Amino acid sequence: MEQTEQLMNPELWRQAYVVGAEFGLKLVAALLILVVGRWVAQWLAGLSRRLMERAGTDATLVGFARNLIYFALLTFVVIAAIGQLGVQTTSFIAVLGAAGFAVGLALQGSLANFAAGVLMIVFRPFKAGDYVEVAGTAGTVESIQVFTTQLKTPDNKTIIIPNGQITSGTIVNYSAKDTRRVDMTFGIGYGDDIDKAKGVIRDVLGADPRVLPEPAPVIAVVALADSSVNIVARPWVKSSDYWGVLTDTHENIKKQFDAQGISIPFPQRDVHLYKAD
Repeated sequence: MEQTEQLMNPELWRQAYVVGAEFGLKLVAALLILVVGRWVAQWLAGLSRRLMERAGTDATLVGFARNLIYFALLTFVVIAAIGQLGVQTTSFIAVLGAAGFAVGLALQGSLANFAAGVLMIVFRPFKAGDYVEVAGTAGTVESIQVFTTQLKTPDNKTIIIPNGQITSGTIVNYSAKDTRRVDMTFGIGYGDDIDKAKGVIRDVLGADPRVLPEPAPVIAVVALADSSVNIVARPWVKSSDYWGVLTDTHENIKKQFDAQGISIPFPQRDVHLYKAD
């Protein structure tokens, strides 16, 4: 009977109504924060994506950065909504901070590769299709990912290198410039005519349409070696013609030296035999 009278107590119903109304308002406010906050997070993430696309940022970084911004903002929105319901969010923030610290320690190598990948995508020391030498390996860049870079070697092997190793060392990009200088050295005998040999080299380079007229090729004596007079030839070519000019010029110079009677000395050793009594 007492329980029935308590349930019928108007003061109890009034208090329940007040509490319910307050919680209902908080719940509505929390839902409103979730809806509006989610929309704002999507809008800001989309805005960042459009700005990066206008700036010409790599598509891989654009998608990753957009998702990272969206989920980071959404996390703050959820925490704000929970706080609106009267729940203490300090503990949530502390747990998230501790979890982030633990994950950072566990994945410090991966995070270093990620940071290096972001820097490479932003600053573009090389791009897909460039021939580069990085981390002690040379090859053509096939793809640049957030954590790794994939190269293809001249003998058609695929090499995957962590981005952290690339940015921590020297990067040599052979395709960065439109032209390259081909450095070649040819040795002739001390008894051969230097001017004649230089003329042969000049004619061979002049007959190759891949050799650029400007800058003009440099042909000069570079050293008086132990068994030869070394003549250096330094023509300029398009980067795509480098290897073809290098190999073809060596072959043509050898043929022309033979035809013109110019010797190419090579190391020799004389052995003297003495007969002992």
